[in-house]
Amino acid sequence: MKKAIVLLSGGLDSATVLAIARNQAFQCHALSVDYGQRHRSELTAAQNVARSLGAHAHQTIRLDMTVFGGSALTDQSLEVPVSGENIGIPITYVPARNTIMLSLALAWAETLDCQDIFIGVNAVDYSGYPDCRLQYIQAFEKMANLATKAAVEGKKITIHAPLMHLSKQEIIQAGLALGIDYGLTISCYQADELGQACGICDSCRIRRAGFEAMGIADPARYQ
Repeated sequence: MKKAIVLLSGGLDSATVLAIARNQAFQCHALSVDYGQRHRSELTAAQNVARSLGAHAHQTIRLDMTVFGGSALTDQSLEVPVSGENIGIPITYVPARNTIMLSLALAWAETLDCQDIFIGVNAVDYSGYPDCRLQYIQAFEKMANLATKAAVEGKKITIHAPLMHLSKQEIIQAGLALGIDYGLTISCYQADELGQACGICDSCRIRRAGFEAMGIADPARYQ
């Protein structure tokens, strides 16, 4: 089987990507990052999702991005917005997060002789983050093929973003068809220690709207 690194946050999108990669007959090596995010429930969710979807391996890397702050997800003094208004790039954007995570995935891929990396970015139903755009993914892939020993020796690196042009409803529909238990996932920016979602942050709103469009109940636990 071809190997793939799958970035796995524990949320709905990354779980769907893991299921897609597995369905494409990749041997999936899931990678989560403990970067000092606001809650650790999503890391527990990532472990449960990796186990449920049969990941070949799952690693969690510790990286303290709270030393930089600059985001409501890494600085407890900043409030997670709950108004539902989207003006510009929200304060929940974590500076350089996807670049850092893709770089870590790239390093692991090289050591495993793996040429495929999957990430759950989306440019339709999302919060407007600049590192979720197709242009960014294409630019990172180009950089990866300039900067790695594997690529220089003829093993092209491919960054897969299969959710890029899907609505949240379409993502959920695809995941359910692949047998995902979305009750294992956590999408909330500020879930409590029991893994219960707030229901009012941007991520919760987008997720719930997707399930409502499907005409089914969201299996996530809400406060």
